[in-house]
Amino acid sequence: MVTTLAIDCGGGGIKASVLDAAGTMRTRPLRVPTPYPLPTSLFVKTLLDLGAQLPAADRVTVGMPGMLRHGVVVATPHYVTRAGPRTKVDPDLLAEWSGWDARSALAEAFGVPVLVLNDAEVHGAGVVAGTGLELVLTLGTGLGSALFDGGVLAPHLELSHAPVRWGMTYDTYIGEPERRRLGDAFWSRRVRGVVEGLRPVFRWDRLYLGGGNSRLIRPEQLARMGDDVVVVPNTAGILGGVRAWDLAAARPA
Repeated sequence: MVTTLAIDCGGGGIKASVLDAAGTMRTRPLRVPTPYPLPTSLFVKTLLDLGAQLPAADRVTVGMPGMLRHGVVVATPHYVTRAGPRTKVDPDLLAEWSGWDARSALAEAFGVPVLVLNDAEVHGAGVVAGTGLELVLTLGTGLGSALFDGGVLAPHLELSHAPVRWGMTYDTYIGEPERRRLGDAFWSRRVRGVVEGLRPVFRWDRLYLGGGNSRLIRPEQLARMGDDVVVVPNTAGILGGVRAWDLAAARPA
């Protein structure tokens, strides 16, 4: 039976668990704070140390924020900063992370096959039904997104960096700092406004709202979004670690 070490890397914390072939957790998830500043060597060490506290696995799935192509980092928003999300970008870290072959580096470190995807893509792998057009939005430090058509993972777009209002990006507009500033009630109205604005862009069959902050959406705002919008648990960021291998393999080259 193939087992998978699934690691969900966020701006504020990194979580991991080992899954069986059916995608069921064999251990309780472990979590450590994301260290900053975070050069690639420390990122690898942090994941190795976390994995060492769990049973050995046959392969590893890593979900991390940013844009990746074939396991290579094109851009990542948090790990290039000096002290974490919303702090200044470190030019040396920016240069180090840009073009870093995360899949190869982690495969060498772990000694097993590794799959590295955007964290929202792994999250989506844990919840999509595999029929129709399904959009996944994760609400946490910022906004993550993943699109699936008939269960096939589409090429990643950094929707979070698109402008929305007042010169703000989606990342800023509905990210964690704004939620804290506004409070859950007003922030939930913002999330509903974002959903309404994106509906004519994607025309999804189903929209999944996940991530650590999705549970904070007020019920009255969620009800107004429509029956095709559902909130899913944040554990999907780990539970998708098995199915992500199949969905990634089905994605066009």
